[in-house]
Parts: sequence; C-alpha cells; structure tokens
Amino acid sequence: MTVASPYADRLSRLPVERHEVEVGGAKTAYWVYGPSTGSGTEGGSGTEAGSGTEAGSGTEAGSGTEAGSGTESDPTTVIAVHGFRGEHHGLEPVLAYLPEVRVIAPDLPGFGETPPLPGRTHDLTAYAEWLRSFSAAVAPGAVILGHSFGSIVASAAVAGGLETPRLILINPIGAPALEGPKGVMTRLAVWYYDLGAMLPSKVGTALLRNRLIVRVMSITMAKTKDPALRRFIHDQHDTYFSDFADRDVLRDAFVASVSHDVRAFAPQIDVPTLLVAAQKDDITPIEAERHLATLFPDAELVEIADVGHLIHYETPADAAGAIRRFLRVPVARGR
Repeated sequence: MTVASPYADRLSRLPVERHEVEVGGAKTAYWVYGPSTGSGTEGGSGTEAGSGTEAGSGTEAGSGTEAGSGTESDPTTVIAVHGFRGEHHGLEPVLAYLPEVRVIAPDLPGFGETPPLPGRTHDLTAYAEWLRSFSAAVAPGAVILGHSFGSIVASAAVAGGLETPRLILINPIGAPALEGPKGVMTRLAVWYYDLGAMLPSKVGTALLRNRLIVRVMSITMAKTKDPALRRFIHDQHDTYFSDFADRDVLRDAFVASVSHDVRAFAPQIDVPTLLVAAQKDDITPIEAERHLATLFPDAELVEIADVGHLIHYETPADAAGAIRRFLRVPVARGR
C-alpha cells in the first residue's frame, strides 16, 4: 500500500492482533480489533499484526460465553466476513469507527493469508461450513457481519444453523448478478474468469492479476468524486485485489458469488437483521435491496445515498453509525 489511508489516524488507535486457528483442515488467519474480553482464553495462536497498527492485548471469548452481547467488561463481538477478491483489510475503515466493538476479521479460505481448504471445491457450501466452524472455534454466539459476497456466505451459514443473536449485511447481494443492471458486464466477467482458468497456469494467473483490469474494476465501482479517496480506493484494490491463492480457488469463489444471492436464505433467518445498502450500487439495485428486506422475518434496511458497492471505503462512518444503533453500542468517551 503506497497511498495513505484517510482513516489511518483512527486505525492507529485501534488495538489489533493477528491469530490463526485450524478450520476444515487448514489454518485460518484472522485479526482481532478493538477491546479485549474480560474473561476467556485465546482460541488460536496470537502474534502481533503486521499491518502497521499497534497490536493490543485482545483475547478470544471463552467457551460458553455469549460473545455477541456486550457489557462493559465483555464488549460486543462481531465476526466480519469480507467480499470476493478481498481480504480482512477491506473492512478496516468501518472498524475504525467502531472502537467500542470487538471485531474478528478472518481472511476467507484461498484469500489473503488463509490457504485454500484442502480437497474442497470452494463453493458456497464449503464457505458456509467454514464460517460455522470458524465461529464455533473462536467466538461462539458472536454477531455475524458480511460484506458483498460475504453477505451470501454469512446468510447461508446462519440459515444453515450458525447461531448468532444478530446478522449485519453490508452491500448485500440481493438479486442475481447475471440479471442485474450490469448483467452484460457480469457475463464478461464470467468469460474472464473462465479464460483465466483455461489458459496455461502462468498466463492465466497473470491475466487474473492484470493491474489494468483490476484498475478498470476499481474505477467502475468507485462513486466518490473526492480525488484523494479515489486514489486510496484504487491503491487498496491494487494492493489486495489479487491476493488469492490460485486461479482455481478464484474461479470457484467467483462462480459461487454469481450463482447465489441472499434472497434464497432470507426467509430462513429468524434473528434481527440489518441491511446496509447503497442507493447507487451497480451490483444490486436499491429497489432489489428494498424487496430483499421484506423477505426476512425481522429486518431493518438502512440506505446510504451517493455511494455504490464500496460503502466500506467511501462511507464507513455512515455504515458504522447504522451498526452501532442496531447493536445498541454507546459511543465511548473521547471518540
């Protein structure tokens, strides 16, 4: 990363630790942000984070503890699942505005510092099973949050039995990607990932990591007119968007992301759910998000104007405010 983050000052004051835990036959890397719990022991092995932020003394929730419900000694715990081609850094701007909340942010299998699941196709079933196992290992009873593809993974996991007091979906995928306003672009993306998988390994991988294509994707998704913020967003995508294990995992995850959406799972989710949607989202139109909210037994929809699919980069304070109200988290003194 070469462009300074506009959220760097807030992030520098947020304690963070890196940990690992074995899930599904492989080590999952995850980061714990924010205050530590008042009791319990660490579920994984902890090391200082390598992202330049000061490591804190956070520990994992102890067994038998309801991690999601916060108290002064045991803060609210949230497991945050990033989107397709991303990794845990992508959600940091939102976390910067939630210093009172303890957030556990893993890298999905096959992305960032988490290796692929051995012997598995990385489809939605595999990712949902992984999330259920990860939650049970590190923070049973935590609130579950998912962004973009992470919203599908989180919804599938909760509908499939993952126990959580509340569910939060940012930029939820609320309609079939192949049928949305950018259906033609999605079909081109399908061709792109298919081609990357069919070409000789070195050539195919280079195509999938091509910086020009990554930049086009970034420009398409960014809606802000702020040149400094646009530079930051493009730098984030340049730095992290190609941090995938191999082209097979990438194609599997892409197919999962465009073959499913949250609608299929919404009626089965009986916990209070917050949808944080963008009024200019090219992937799921706001009309589809409004319909999606009606499919949940208990859902609240918060709409953010003048932003698209990058709420986490462009309007993280608005997203964090909606999350704080939903979780009933008071603002800490001096924040």
